[in-house]
Amino acid sequence: MKNITRLSLLGIAVALSACSVLENDKIDYKSAKKGVTLDVPPDLNQLSRDTRYNVPGSSVSARELQAGQASVTPPLEKAAALTVGDVTIERDGNQRWLVVNRPADKIWDPVRDFWLESGFNMAIEKPELGILETDWAENRAKLPQDVIRSTLGKVFDSLYSTSERDRFRTRLERRADGKTEIYVTHRGMQEVYANQQKDSTIWQPRAADPELETEFLRRIMVRLGSTEEQSKAVIAAGGTKPTVAQSARVTTLNGQPAVEIDEAFDRAWRRVGVALDRTGFTVEDRDRSKGLYFVRYVPANPDTEEKKKGFFGSLFGSKAEAKPAKYQIAVRSEGAKSSVVVLGENGQPESDVNAQRIVRVIADDLR
Repeated sequence: MKNITRLSLLGIAVALSACSVLENDKIDYKSAKKGVTLDVPPDLNQLSRDTRYNVPGSSVSARELQAGQASVTPPLEKAAALTVGDVTIERDGNQRWLVVNRPADKIWDPVRDFWLESGFNMAIEKPELGILETDWAENRAKLPQDVIRSTLGKVFDSLYSTSERDRFRTRLERRADGKTEIYVTHRGMQEVYANQQKDSTIWQPRAADPELETEFLRRIMVRLGSTEEQSKAVIAAGGTKPTVAQSARVTTLNGQPAVEIDEAFDRAWRRVGVALDRTGFTVEDRDRSKGLYFVRYVPANPDTEEKKKGFFGSLFGSKAEAKPAKYQIAVRSEGAKSSVVVLGENGQPESDVNAQRIVRVIADDLR
């Protein structure tokens, strides 16, 4: 009888916990692949692996931050900025980024360590371009926290898996004044049934999450020296600004597909860079003076072979294993308007089906 009672209570607990997950603001990532390497890129061996930065003061309130920043002129039109120590968080609509008063080579190591310590493996590391990209990982905080899982612990944990994967790209952009801009962009995938019989699954992209991007920017602020209280106060202080409507549309310029943006060059350049990060292109180089991003497409698949439907896996054809193609994305501006066009690897205008698809992908993210 005692055993039956225990089984009954266990069954009730499992039933009640079936829909129970941790709060959405909880983050506990675990990379989909094993074997994290902690080696520093060869050209950064001279940097300290555990550089700590002290920030004056111990805490700050949102009200104090707003009062202290009242006389600060935003660096960009329609942008808001709040500063703690030598780290400024700027906002334009629902997009945020950090501006740090340090050179990029002094930031690379702490930022890289941050992602490793947060449970991610690194898939791409290009210190010469300031690009870090994590491997696909799942947020284990979204798993059901039921009695069986709590009881069996790690033995049973491997049998649990969410239907979502995330990866993040961090871009460190050097500025002429010696400061560094830090952008974090999110890409998500979701596993869904491939047919009505529900006998197979595929991975398909889900929308980027600006709130998740902001949360990781906040945590990077802490890694660079801010306190938890300071970083949260900065985010709260800038949290009430309304999203600015952005205008971007697909058009044709001189017979070539293009994206037209109602923005001057600085903002258009930044927005296109974020769009490229979010949509999975690999940026091999960039030349801001010429308004050029040099990119190639890399299929983005989660970890398992049977789930190979990649992020934009059919962008350049039906086969994800197709050879990556190289392109130049040109941002050209006249006054308060800018245009984005696709050039081939040799710099010649492209107007084929691939160029049309690339333009649509960029435009969709800019809208």
